[in-house]
Amino acid sequence: MLSRVADSLYWMSRYLERAEHTARVINLQLSLMLERGTGSDDAYWAHVLRTLGIELTHDEAAKAQTLAVSLVKESKHRASVVACVIAARENARQVREQISSEMWEQLNRLFHSVRAREDGEVWDAREFLQSVKEGSHLFQGITDSTMTHGEGWQFIQAGRFLERTVAVSSLLMEHFRDLPQPRDESDPVHLEWIGLLRACTAFEAYCKAYTADLKPDRIAEFLVLNPSFPHSVRFSAGALEHAVREIGREVSERRSSRVERIAGRLHATLSFGQIDEIMNTGLDAYLETVLKQCGQVHAALHQVYIAYPIEAALSA
Repeated sequence: MLSRVADSLYWMSRYLERAEHTARVINLQLSLMLERGTGSDDAYWAHVLRTLGIELTHDEAAKAQTLAVSLVKESKHRASVVACVIAARENARQVREQISSEMWEQLNRLFHSVRAREDGEVWDAREFLQSVKEGSHLFQGITDSTMTHGEGWQFIQAGRFLERTVAVSSLLMEHFRDLPQPRDESDPVHLEWIGLLRACTAFEAYCKAYTADLKPDRIAEFLVLNPSFPHSVRFSAGALEHAVREIGREVSERRSSRVERIAGRLHATLSFGQIDEIMNTGLDAYLETVLKQCGQVHAALHQVYIAYPIEAALSA
């Protein structure tokens, strides 16, 4: 596969996953605003922006709600929902011959939908954010149903699950750093822990595994180490490793072994993790290691499959 094609498929998938994640987290925040009592909206929004990996200065934190507005609807903000959908569609446009017509039609439909809503009022945006989530899920389903599950499809999976691993890890780091343990169900903090589970589409799945008794250690175990929940860090890292391994079957073993080794180490870090040890040594440090390894996987993927020297291709 041409490196430019692999690059476009990979980033198309990453941008769309990022748009879906951002839409889900912000939509949840809008819901929680209706349930919370008194408090600083800017303080809550500053926390939300940090969970999305956006660092704020002191002055920016004081106007976090305004910054959140731009994260929803302004295409000039590189991390906004609109900008991510536009970037995903542009990457898809460059490789239209590699994706199915149904995939292109769905992504194009989502693109025109977000551009049409770009000038709308953000506080009436819950329906818009829901449509972005559903549009992204529909695209993923169409991709799985209409595209050959070969090398190109595996690059899409690699982008999707690498982005998810990073997003969920960042979300967890900020929540566990900012939130104390709830005293009881009447404690306002209890609502924020429910919000964390809902932000990962995990509340119902968590309750089936642990009942509705919300304990931070159990929440961490479920969202970090659960092997079968699609939005856990471990599940995402496992899906990433599988995609990288399948891509490696299509190229020389010498070229692919480095990427597979790094992705395998990331998955092993999570597969053999024990929640007691992780919490005792610090969830923050553990997830920092996960994020660092994600960066190494991305760098290795780019070096081996995207920006490799011509000599490597000729000798393969």
